[in-house]
Amino acid sequence: MQIQDLPYPDPGVPDARSGPRFLWWLWRNQLGGQLKSLAWGLLHFVSVSALPFCVGLAVQAAVDRSGTRLALTGGLMVLCGTGIAVGDTFLHRTAVTNWITAAARVQQLLARKAAQLGSALTRRVAAGEVVAVSTGDVEKIGWFVEAVSRFTAAALTVLVVCVSLLVYQPALGVVVAVGLPVVALAVLPLLPRATRRADVQREKAGRATELASDTVAGLRVLRGIGGEELFLDRYRRASQEVRHAAVRSARMWSLISAVQVLLPGLLLIAVVWHGTGLARQGRITVGELVTVYSAVVILNYPLRHFEEIAMAYSFSRPSAKRAARVLSLERSTATDGTRAAEVPGGDLYDPATGLLAPTGRFTAVVCGDPDAAGRLAERLGGHPTEPGRSVLLGGVPLDELPLDSARTAVLVQDKDPVLLSGTLRELLDVPASGAVRAEDALAAAQCDDVLDALVQGSLDAVDPMDARITERGRSLSGGQRQRLALARSLVTDPEVLVLDEPTSAVDSHTEARIADGLRRLRSGRTTVVFTSSPLLLDRADRVVLVHEGEVVAVGVHRELVDGEPRYRAVVTRETDDELTATDEGMLLDALQELEEIEESA
Repeated sequence: MQIQDLPYPDPGVPDARSGPRFLWWLWRNQLGGQLKSLAWGLLHFVSVSALPFCVGLAVQAAVDRSGTRLALTGGLMVLCGTGIAVGDTFLHRTAVTNWITAAARVQQLLARKAAQLGSALTRRVAAGEVVAVSTGDVEKIGWFVEAVSRFTAAALTVLVVCVSLLVYQPALGVVVAVGLPVVALAVLPLLPRATRRADVQREKAGRATELASDTVAGLRVLRGIGGEELFLDRYRRASQEVRHAAVRSARMWSLISAVQVLLPGLLLIAVVWHGTGLARQGRITVGELVTVYSAVVILNYPLRHFEEIAMAYSFSRPSAKRAARVLSLERSTATDGTRAAEVPGGDLYDPATGLLAPTGRFTAVVCGDPDAAGRLAERLGGHPTEPGRSVLLGGVPLDELPLDSARTAVLVQDKDPVLLSGTLRELLDVPASGAVRAEDALAAAQCDDVLDALVQGSLDAVDPMDARITERGRSLSGGQRQRLALARSLVTDPEVLVLDEPTSAVDSHTEARIADGLRRLRSGRTTVVFTSSPLLLDRADRVVLVHEGEVVAVGVHRELVDGEPRYRAVVTRETDDELTATDEGMLLDALQELEEIEESA
């Protein structure tokens, strides 16, 4: 896989049982790139490590006054220089490719999982954690995946050099062969503490990111109640905790780096001291001493990759653990389905509650518990949060349909829809039947003032459709965002449209006009609206009261207000005392009427 071939046609099925298993799965799935990086790394490191032998041969040739051997050594050095240049160039190229392709695979996997889970994702995993995984974590995961091949090349090179020195000069080669493993493995006792400190830093950084995300999302409300300073102080404290944790982690890594500098230096001193004694005794030549000395100096370069792989694993392990946690989440129903891809039509029926939405009718659902209403809305869309009997559309269970077919048949707009940044034209460019124009949807959702606000907020947009919407529509009011989201849902024109409190943030006059526009535009289509607004309920063909998880009353708004106390309590916001007083008043009126009838008789 090359960078220009991204994205992957299919990123695969990850092994999300743990963070290390996920890292191993990523490495195996780009084995070709890893082998290329290993080959170029070996060429580069071996060429670098061969230079000391060339230098030693050159020095000895000069001592022996052998021009032929000196010329031959010069040719070998040119060959090594070429190997260094070519190997380093292509090693860098393949390493960057491995890094980017691994990060891209993780991002595709996360995007696919988010599309499968839908709104259930942020209820099962904190939004800040999802943001951290999809941004900073993918880079750390990609870093470790690509660093494995470079570390392997460096380790093999160190092994080759040690064997070569043992063959070339056994007296000094033994010192190097014994000392190098000590130098390479000396940092292992420090790694667990460094890893723990890195984990603490990542955890605190994740909490700070989540706090910042929540603060920005609720900034308008915080300003309204004067709470922005309180949350700003909280973020300051969280940020300082991250800084302190980062400093403690950096101290440990600086200690590891110091060990990586100190021990090779001590090994070099030991080689020079022992080699000088051997040279004075005539047991080795000057060229051999220079060769071994230069080899030890050069080996510091591949040895640095031992520190890097330790750092990469320490930083990527918690990142991979978070990514695996998100990727291990599963829907309560399968996404493939057991039926052929089709878009069924007919009545929408929920056997769990008894809710029936006749085809082509405008059905309003009243539910006293907003959370229960949200869960029921998701069930109607084929996105249940827990296993259970499936909702039926035209007698066909939604969970037996492929996920794409179920989403095409039933569209659910929750109570907090998200607007993506971009132009209004891009916002409304969604998969749709083509039967509803964007202009008609905007008009039905009463977006005239929204269009004016978008044009005024754009510097160079004359056509409202070309006006840009900021991230999550933060420049718009809550009611304006809600109406744009409703227009987007209306453009889609699904077979069944489920709306959860679509007018909770607009005034009563606008709400009445939206109710008329919604009824007119969705004429002949099945529409289910979860609401307690009398304006919407009065325009519904059918009103259903759901109480404690089951349908308890069905009728029209005015009939239910007069005859169903539980419905009246939800719609009119009456308290229990008010309901009791009302019921007593109705009883007294009935008794008075009965007495008048008896007197007249």
